[in-house]
Amino acid sequence: MAKDNIKLGLILGFIAPLIVFLIVYFLRFSGYDFNEFVRVFVNEKKLITFWGVWCLVGNIALFTYYINTAKDKTSKGIFAITVVYGIGILLLKLLI
Repeated sequence: MAKDNIKLGLILGFIAPLIVFLIVYFLRFSGYDFNEFVRVFVNEKKLITFWGVWCLVGNIALFTYYINTAKDKTSKGIFAITVVYGIGILLLKLLI
């Protein structure tokens, strides 16, 4: 994590929400079969917001860490992916 480049930020920004998604799924929704969970997820817009917020929290934590350690290029990559995730979540809410 000592590097400071945009590619690292893009990779970290992409992976962190997926890791948070899995952690929250196993902690809160492990009682659901994954197919059943997806069905409920599609039918409940509130869950889209819930997951969106939690998945972006991982990126916010990473972004804060890299800003505070003066690794501006990496933080730019994380920020860019966070914006993409945010737009994706908004579009998902509109389309479902």
